[in-house]
Amino acid sequence: MATEIGSGVSNLSNNEFLTFTLGSEEYGLDILKVQEIRGYDAVTSIANMPEFIKGVVNLRGTIVPIVDLRIKFKMSQVVYDQFTVVIILNFGHRVVGIVVDSVSDVLTLKPEQIRAAPELSAALDTRYILGLGTVDERMLILVDIENLMTSGEMALTDEVVNG
Repeated sequence: MATEIGSGVSNLSNNEFLTFTLGSEEYGLDILKVQEIRGYDAVTSIANMPEFIKGVVNLRGTIVPIVDLRIKFKMSQVVYDQFTVVIILNFGHRVVGIVVDSVSDVLTLKPEQIRAAPELSAALDTRYILGLGTVDERMLILVDIENLMTSGEMALTDEVVNG
């Protein structure tokens, strides 16, 4: 049973997406959630955190947890090179960084270019997918990044990070 786009995409304040790659797949997230894009730097590790939480960085006085989406999504090859990027996200009163293979561009999608995500048993739970965007021959997995980053399974609740 396919989920309706309805709630996810209609909640977007615009249809502009920052596109990024993880392995051979291309993803998109709401551009308004992006604070900045940085090269991957060393992070300070925190004991007993899940493997996909690389640690934290001090970003102009704000302690920012860094999540490697490649590890979270169980990618087989996780290589840190000159193309590895950290996207700093800001939503609500939370700042989180995500590690991705590369950032592509910013795309504006019309509603007719966005389809509901199919129900699949994949590494990425479909409740964190807004839909699938199509641009020419490209297909983008549109991620509800705020919902994913604030989910309990991410271990990024205030109690875990701050205390």
